[in-house]
Amino acid sequence: QVQMVESGGGLVQAGESLKLSCTASGFPFGIIRYNMGWFRQAPGKEREGVSCITYTSDTTYYSDSVKGRFTISRDNAKNTLYLQMNSLKPDDTAMYYCAAGLFVNNTRCQITSNYMGQGTQVTVSS
Repeated sequence: QVQMVESGGGLVQAGESLKLSCTASGFPFGIIRYNMGWFRQAPGKEREGVSCITYTSDTTYYSDSVKGRFTISRDNAKNTLYLQMNSLKPDDTAMYYCAAGLFVNNTRCQITSNYMGQGTQVTVSS
């Protein structure tokens, strides 16, 4: 059974940093064959694709709202996806979810499977 567990969320002040991790299990060959990414949803807002990365790490996507502040990375040997978030803003407050099985290019990241974790809360105070 596939499981994806996010961690690293918390309450920080504006300008501070957090690093999210997502550890996956249950994929027959690990995450090495899956494009992966981070999505977020704030109360009353639609889910937003934040950042995504291909399984080879040769292509990444960032939403305009996080470009230059967030960095996505992955360690296929550890079946883990990361999101380094710097210069956090109150608008970054949301539940952050990791997902696998995505369409990814430089301009778009689209969920194409139902592999998604339960989320980790990020709250940024002003």
